[in-house]
Amino acid sequence: MTGFGVLEMEGSRLRFLEAGVLRAPATAPMEQRLARLSVGLREVLARHQPHEVAVEDIFVKVDPKAALAVGHGRGALLAVVGEAGLPATSYPPATIKKALTGSGRAAKDRVARMVAAVLGLGQVPEPLDATDALAVAITHALAVNGKRALGR
Repeated sequence: MTGFGVLEMEGSRLRFLEAGVLRAPATAPMEQRLARLSVGLREVLARHQPHEVAVEDIFVKVDPKAALAVGHGRGALLAVVGEAGLPATSYPPATIKKALTGSGRAAKDRVARMVAAVLGLGQVPEPLDATDALAVAITHALAVNGKRALGR
């Protein structure tokens, strides 16, 4: 599962377009899970036609198996972005947290509340994977100023 968030920035105003998660059955073979994620991302790109894509850098504490699985998913999704001819920018988790909260060590729930506040949403988007993606999109949209951005 991976989250995505789509925003549009007009001047200094951010507009929420969509957020959600791309899912693949955990029991499916790796190649089928990667294919499912790729198809899902192609659908999001087709719906919104973003100009920019932003992704969070991989952060895995100690589990090399988890890092490899995350890396496979990230690679598959970046390949789809490349197919679409879109530039992708990567941000470390601390940069994203700092952009939203002022602290690179902010807790996940604090970042989620700031995402909701910045976008004028009544509540924090669920699941948190989608909120995380919106945080990436906000960070990137502020950096690119005025273009449609997709965070993943």
